[in-house]
Amino acid sequence: MAKLWEKSQGKRADLQAAVNRYIVNDLAADNILLPFDVEASIAHAQMLSEVGLLDTESAQKIITQLRRIPELHAQGKFVIRQENEDVHTEIENFLVQELGDIGKRVHAGRSRNDQVLVAMRLYVRHELQQTKKLLLATADAALQFASQFEFVPMPGFSHMQHAMPSSVGQWAGAVVESLLDDCRVLDSAIALINQNPLGSAAGFGTALPIQRERTTELLRFDRVQVNSLYCQNSRGKFDAFTIAAMLQVMLTLGKFANDLVVFTSKEFSFFKIHPELTTGSSIMPQKRNLDIMEVLRANVSMVQALQLQAQSAGMNLISGYNKDLQNGKEAVMKTFSITQESLRISALVLQNLEPDEQGLARAFEDKEIFATDFVNELVLKGAAFRDAYKQVGSNLGALSKVDPVQNIKSKTHLGATGNLALDGYRKSINELNATMK
Repeated sequence: MAKLWEKSQGKRADLQAAVNRYIVNDLAADNILLPFDVEASIAHAQMLSEVGLLDTESAQKIITQLRRIPELHAQGKFVIRQENEDVHTEIENFLVQELGDIGKRVHAGRSRNDQVLVAMRLYVRHELQQTKKLLLATADAALQFASQFEFVPMPGFSHMQHAMPSSVGQWAGAVVESLLDDCRVLDSAIALINQNPLGSAAGFGTALPIQRERTTELLRFDRVQVNSLYCQNSRGKFDAFTIAAMLQVMLTLGKFANDLVVFTSKEFSFFKIHPELTTGSSIMPQKRNLDIMEVLRANVSMVQALQLQAQSAGMNLISGYNKDLQNGKEAVMKTFSITQESLRISALVLQNLEPDEQGLARAFEDKEIFATDFVNELVLKGAAFRDAYKQVGSNLGALSKVDPVQNIKSKTHLGATGNLALDGYRKSINELNATMK
C-alpha cells in the first residue's frame, strides 16, 4: 500500500527508502498509540456522519472495521510496517483494503498532525490516571509502614550528621505527604492534557463543516483546544509538562531510594529488607546489594534527561507542525514506563521493609543528639534561648541519658514526632482513590 501522501513511486525508490529508514524510527511508539488512534478515529467517523460528510451506513462500516483492529493487532494480524510510516497510515490503508472507496472518506476534516495529537492526548490522559493509581497505592504502603512503626526512634540528620531525634513514622510520613503533593501535580497535568485538538487538522483548520465540540464529547475531553495553530504549537510544551509532572514523582522516590541505600548499609543498620529483594556479588559471597534502589536513584536522572529531550525538541521551531516533535513521543512513553515501574518497586520495598531496632538504638548512644531538647527545657524554665544554647553547648559532656521513645512522643505540635496526624493522610488517600475514574 502507498503512503497517504505518495503520488508515484518515481525512478529513485532507493532514495525514498533511505529517507524512510531515517525518519521512521518510532514504530514501537505507534504500536502503543494504536488503540487510542482507533478510539479517536471512531469518534471522528461518527461526527462526520452526524454533520452529513459521511452517510450513516458508510460510517457504521468504518466503525465496525476500526473496532476489529485492536484484536487483530493483539493476534499479530495487524502489523504497522515501516513502509507505511505510521499507525495512522496503516489504519487508513486497512480501511481502504477492507471497504474500498468508503475507507478513503475517513480522513476528511483531519490531518495526521491532529491524529497524532489526539492519540497522544488520549494516551497521556490514560497513563497519567494509571500513574496516579500506582502513586496512591505506594502512598498507602508508606502510610501503613509509618503507622506500624510510628514511635520507633530514628536519628534525624542535618549536613549528614546526627541532628535531633526523629522517628521511623516521621521518615515514612514524609514520603506519604510528598507523594500526595505529587498527586496534585499529576492532577494539574491531567487538567492541562484533557483538551481536544482533533479537528485542528494540519494546524489551520478546515473548510469542511466539522463539529469539534462533538468529538470532544465523544472522547470525554473537558474542553476543545480552540486555536488550531496552538494545537500544534502546544505539542512540545505538553510533552515537557507531562514529563515534568512525572519528574516530581521520581524526585520523591529518588530521595526514598537514596535514604534506603544509606540506611540499610552496615554503617547505619537502620532498616532490614527481605533478602530476596537484594542481589549478590560474583566474587564476594557476603554481599547483599540493594540494587533496585540504586537503579531507581539513577532513573531520576534519566527522567530529567527525557524532560530535556522533550523541551529541546519543541524549542526554536516556527509555529506549526515540525518533524522534530516526533522525538517527544518516545520521551513521554519512556518516562511513564520508568515512573510506573519505580512506583511498583517502591511499594514492594515498603511491604518488605522493617526497622533494625538494635541498629537504631545504637544511634542514640551518643547523647549529643538530645542537645537541642536540653536547650528547650531551659527555655521552658525561663531562660533566654541564646543563653540556654550557650550553656548546653559548653557542657555537652554532662548531658544526661534520655529515653528516645519518651522524647519523640513529647513533641506534640502538628507535624512533630508525637503528632504526625497520619489519619489526615489516610483521609486524603481515600478521597483521592474515590475520585479515580
